[in-house]
Amino acid sequence: MANFQAVKVTEKVWWVGAVDWHLREFHGYRTSRGTTYNAFLVLDEKVTLIDTVKAPFFEEMRERIASVIDPEKIDYIVSNHAEMDHSGCLPRAMREFKAEKLFCSMQGEKALKAHFHDALPSLEIVKTGDAITLGSNSLAFVETKMLHWPDSMVSYLTGEKVLFSQDAFGMHLAGSERFADEYSDSLLYEEAKKYFANILLLQSAKIIDLLNNLPGLNLDIDFVAPDHGPIWRNGDQAKILQLYREFAEQKPEKRAVVLFDTMWHSTEAMANAIAEGLIQSGIPTDIISLHSCERSEAITKIMGAGVLAAGTPTINNNMYPSLGDILTYMRGLKPKIAVGGAFGSFGWSGEGAKQVAEAMTQMNIEQPAAPLAVKYVPNAEALAQCVEFGKTLAEALKNKLQN
Repeated sequence: MANFQAVKVTEKVWWVGAVDWHLREFHGYRTSRGTTYNAFLVLDEKVTLIDTVKAPFFEEMRERIASVIDPEKIDYIVSNHAEMDHSGCLPRAMREFKAEKLFCSMQGEKALKAHFHDALPSLEIVKTGDAITLGSNSLAFVETKMLHWPDSMVSYLTGEKVLFSQDAFGMHLAGSERFADEYSDSLLYEEAKKYFANILLLQSAKIIDLLNNLPGLNLDIDFVAPDHGPIWRNGDQAKILQLYREFAEQKPEKRAVVLFDTMWHSTEAMANAIAEGLIQSGIPTDIISLHSCERSEAITKIMGAGVLAAGTPTINNNMYPSLGDILTYMRGLKPKIAVGGAFGSFGWSGEGAKQVAEAMTQMNIEQPAAPLAVKYVPNAEALAQCVEFGKTLAEALKNKLQN
């Protein structure tokens, strides 16, 4: 092996996770910068491992643990989240480290048993308000159901003031640096937004509730240690909490996205003209071709946009497959979009733009104009209509922002 080393977080907490440099896809989400699977070792009278790593990375985790302590001295393991990138090697860890107890939430017990069946011993269930004494520190638990799985919980190490936040406040970012202050703010913002948009957007209301309730829990947080990406410290922990609030509030921005795919560039020409109408009306606009931009990048741009114009050709009496894909993805994530508009070109039937409009209606996106459809290649008159279509969407957004 590579003689992997643990990284010190506090006097009693060490990062002992793994770096997945080569991951490029995470259940439909393009992870262009890889990821980390974070696990944390607490060195106290009761040596405790917080979460584990994806199964193929067990040896890397074990080597990092062994760089500071004999892994067989681990007394407790805590499973904050049962998803397999954090629990995949739990049975092996319990068996080889000979840990006394495995703690999880009630829903965590159900998930872990469904994953591993009889491969885990009896689990000890904890709930919000419970705490276990490790020695000089206690570990307190707060259930965060559906953030983002039913089993999800966070744990707080009292003396060291560390919040182990499982998937919340994380990002998919491989790197040799372990702390957020070792990265540029622009990179952190980009990856945090992409992670939120693709993983947590659906749970925005619950995230607001959690952030509102955190002060009442009286947790003095110096470190936020998520299960993916860098650890937040030195004031950055407040920064990521505020970013999450902004993301979750989904206040419509004075910004538009024109999203499309095209067969013979007719829908593309319409998209460009609609974007021009928005831009002429003073609305900053991104034009996204689904031919060159995949869904996780697109939804990151869409999140927070005040206007979404979506265009498609009609193929076999249906919208283009890439539009069906992104609209299905959006329907699951439920972004709040103030104003929408459907458009597209067609040859003889023309159902595509209508189907996009129907999908927008299902997502409660207000559409101030009927779907705009053009047969075959748009002429100058049709392109002028597209510019006006964009101006109509812009005016509708401005009215909403003023109210």
